[in-house]
Order: sequence, then C-alpha cells, then structure tokens
Amino acid sequence: METMSGVFPGTGAFREPASPGGAAPSLLYSQPPKLPHAIAMHRILVLDDIAQEGLDLLAAAPGVEYEVRTKLKGEELRQALNEFDGAILRSGVKITPESLEGNTRMRALVRAGVGTDNIDKAAATRRGIVVMNTPAGNTVSTAEHTFAMMLALSRNIAPAHQSLAEGRWDRKAYMGNQLAGKTLGVVGMGRIGREVAARAQAFDMNVVAFDPFLTDDQAESLKVKRVETVDEMLPKIDYLTVHTPLTPETKGLIGMAQLDKVKPGLRVVNVARGGIYDEAALVTGLESGKLGGVALDVYENEPCTDSPLFQMPGTCCTPHLGASTEEAQTQVAVEGIHLLINYLQTGEIRHSVNVASLDPKTLSELRSYLNIAHRLGLLIHQWHGGGIDQIRLRYRGDVAGKDTRVLTNAFCAGLLERVVEDVNVINSEMLSKERGIELSIEHNSDQSAFTSSIIAEVSGGGKSVSAGAAVLGHGMPRLILLDGYRLESFLDGRLFVFAHKDVPGIIGSVGTVFGKNGVNIAQMAVGREGDAPGGQAIGVLSVDGDVPNAVVNELMEIDAIQQTKLIELPAAGELPTWMS
Repeated sequence: METMSGVFPGTGAFREPASPGGAAPSLLYSQPPKLPHAIAMHRILVLDDIAQEGLDLLAAAPGVEYEVRTKLKGEELRQALNEFDGAILRSGVKITPESLEGNTRMRALVRAGVGTDNIDKAAATRRGIVVMNTPAGNTVSTAEHTFAMMLALSRNIAPAHQSLAEGRWDRKAYMGNQLAGKTLGVVGMGRIGREVAARAQAFDMNVVAFDPFLTDDQAESLKVKRVETVDEMLPKIDYLTVHTPLTPETKGLIGMAQLDKVKPGLRVVNVARGGIYDEAALVTGLESGKLGGVALDVYENEPCTDSPLFQMPGTCCTPHLGASTEEAQTQVAVEGIHLLINYLQTGEIRHSVNVASLDPKTLSELRSYLNIAHRLGLLIHQWHGGGIDQIRLRYRGDVAGKDTRVLTNAFCAGLLERVVEDVNVINSEMLSKERGIELSIEHNSDQSAFTSSIIAEVSGGGKSVSAGAAVLGHGMPRLILLDGYRLESFLDGRLFVFAHKDVPGIIGSVGTVFGKNGVNIAQMAVGREGDAPGGQAIGVLSVDGDVPNAVVNELMEIDAIQQTKLIELPAAGELPTWMS
C-alpha cells in the first residue's frame, strides 16, 4: 500500500448524525449546516493514482487533509473508508457493500471517469453517501481510441509491426483497406458517439446511426443516416462501433443471430463496455469469415489476460486504454477533485449517479408522485418505441402547486433509464437536453376525477403518444390515461397493451389465447373511444410472467387487434436507488 498525505487548516461542513442503530441517513442535504464553534477539517482519501494536477488542487484547498492510499482491499479498505469524509478513485478499487459496512463517516465517492460499475451504488445510497462521476473528461480520448482501433484493423498495424520484430519484410501479407468511402455504424449517439461520427465524416466515411432517442431531424443536423434498429444497419455497414452502457437491451447486441445479417467482412470495435458483443460469436464470426476484424478495448470480465481472440488473426485488442491519455486523466482528476471539494465545503451536488438532494419534508410530500412520474417515464419510452425530441408534461390538481421540478426530473429519469447509464433524478434533465429533447411544462390547479394527476406526451419521428398517472389510496400508482383513452390500470410489473377495434368477443379471444398458453392475467383495464361500441379501444393487462413471441404472433392474427406491446415496469413497491 502506498501512502502520502497533505494537511492544511480551514473550515468545513457538517454531516447529519447517524440515526439510532448506527445507520447513516439516506438523504443528503444540498447545504450541510456548519459547526458554529469548531474548525472542521475535511479528510479526503485518494484510492487510485490520479494526475498530479488533481493532487495539486487538494494541496491548495483550504480546510482539506488528504492521503493517497492505493491498492486497498478487504478489511484494510473498509477501515480506511471510515476514516475519511470523501474519496476519489478510478477503476483499480472495488467498493462493495462489505467495504462500506459500519461506515458512519464517508459522505462522498467520486469516480474519476465515467463508469461507476466498481462502486456498489445501492450500498452507498443506503449509507447516505453520494456517488459522482466525471462524464465529459474522457470523451475525446475515447473517440480517438475508437479511430485508432479502426485504423489498426484496416491497415494491419499490429501484425505488420510484429513481422518486422521477427525479422520478416512481407508487404503483400498486410494489404489493408482505406476508411474513405466506407460506411460506419454507430450505436449510441451520446457525447462519445457524436464525436466518433464527426471524425468519421472527416475521414470521408458515411455514417449510419442507431439511438433510441435519435430523431430524423437530429440525424439530419448531425449528417448521419438514422435507422430504426441495430439489425437494420448490419447489412449496410463496413464498420461497427458501440458507445452505450451495458444494459439488458445492449448485452449481446452482436451475437450468433446477428452473424447471418452482417455484411460479409464487417469489422467491429468496442471501447465502451465489455459484454455488449458476445465474444463467442466474435470468435465464430472471424473463423467463418463473416467478420473481417475485431477490435476490443473492454471485456466482460476485467482484467482479462486470456481470450481466444488475442491469438486470432484479424484482431486488435488493448487493455482498457480508451481514457488512458494524459489529457483525459488530467481532466477527470481535476473535475473529480472539484466535485468532491465543492460537495464537502458547500453541499453542491453535480453529476450524481445515485441520490437526490432532497430534504426530508420535500421527499415526504412528493414520494408517491416521484414514484408515478418515474414509472410514467419508463412506460411512455417503451410505448413510443422510437426517437423522441419533445416532451410535454402537465401537472393537474394539488400536485400542480408543489415543486414539480424534481417530478419532471423523475419522469426524465424513467424515460432515459434503459438508454443512458447512471441516469437519476439529478442528472436526467441535463441528459435529456444533451440529446436534443425539448421540454415544456404546464400547471393546472383545477382537479379532474383525481385529486392530482400527471399527464405526459412525447413525440418524435412523426409519432406522438401520451399517458397519464395518478396516486390512489395509500400511495398506489395507477395508469389513468393512454393515448387519450381513459382507464384505470396497475402501473407495475408486466403490462401487455393492445390497441384494437371495440367489437364483441375481443376480450374473450385475448383471454383464450393467454389461457391456453399458460399466461395468467392478474388485472385488466379497457378504455374506448366515446360511449358507443364499434370504435377504437385500448386494453391493458397486468400479466404474471413473460409473454412469448409466439403468443404475441397469435394475438396479432386476431382481426380486431391492431398493435401490441409488452411493457416492463418495476414491481409494486419497488423504488429506484435514488428514491430509496
């Protein structure tokens, strides 16, 4: 273990005492009160090597004492974390629930980088510890590494160098391909994806892009061609790069099934997260010739020193170097230290990935509405299913008179949750704006059939959908409106939505299909157009268990059914970590 320290006098801030039983509070105050008659010293722990510029900031900060202790783990790490008010780390240290067991002092953890996979955010939240990251610091370096990998694949840089090192001069064996005129597929058009697309255009490449929130207008302004699905782009592209978090939707994005769809000779690059590509499928693709090259900087299990890909021709693999530039490490270190000091000294929270700066009174008043706003965002993202560029939120009744800013953020958090990594009630509105989504808010204190309700409408790609929610009884979330149809449905678990013609026998036909396939219906709600039968209607079923594709196909064969969608929501009573 390496240790160094610096001590400087000054004043500090106060952390709310632990609650009875020793557990730290789960709420963090935006302005911690100061101790009036004592000088507090903020102790900061540096857990990984960071750029000297970051250490210089610590040395110059008044009221800060810091120590560098690297390569900590186990009991040594647990004890160290309980000696400091804040800590900054990279990817070398893993913060587990055991690391934080019994901790009553630590107030903030800052990841000098983007990914926070090495920090158990739920455990940190339970201990009242805010977790922050530095999302912008390594954007350019990661985009440049993507291009380094693409060029290395195209021009056989690594094997050509190795041949010279082995005393061979064999130009013909390493004939390459130029990037100009080729088509690059980019999955994920956030900060890094957009930087990669801009560089590809400078290399005279055509760019095809997929992002659930990318609209045609945004694609046009970025000079890229938008596609509806990843599978749609596969036959069209010569190179593929991914810049998304690892989520259930992105895990195994390129697998065995996709190998039959790719343009022969496709070269794939991943500097984002290990697991987005199925590595076994990559091996098969190279062996069969379906893939012309594989470049990986990240792996499902790291550190990774043993992979069949490392020994295969047509590959270029690096040990997670995407952000490993002096410039990027300086930026994330400086930004991370600023985040940590500002929080400890003033209570300012920026780029948090786990908690909201809500005082207990506000949280108590809004908890039920935060829950339905978040669920409404999750639902409407899945129901729309495409690129979104506009959000319209309407607060009606008693809730219209409350501080709805945090409710708006909760809705945006739900809307982005399956697309953007570490989105929460603090960063969601910022992330929405970064993706070009326009937001408008309306307040109406008049009550309708419910004391309070939230109605959301989202649009993009020539399509608009709407949904409304309310709280019934003791905090029970309910869906009360879907695309203009009034109904009352559960707002939890699996919801199967089907748009249909309001004709006799439709409900019985749907129930029969579910019944013979062993899918149990827990609750059903139907809303129809007007009061007379024969028009359009929508049904929402709460179902126990999954609905296989075969069942969906069978339902779509019913003449009256026009559209179906299975929507996944949190279970009843389940809250996101930032609300827990």
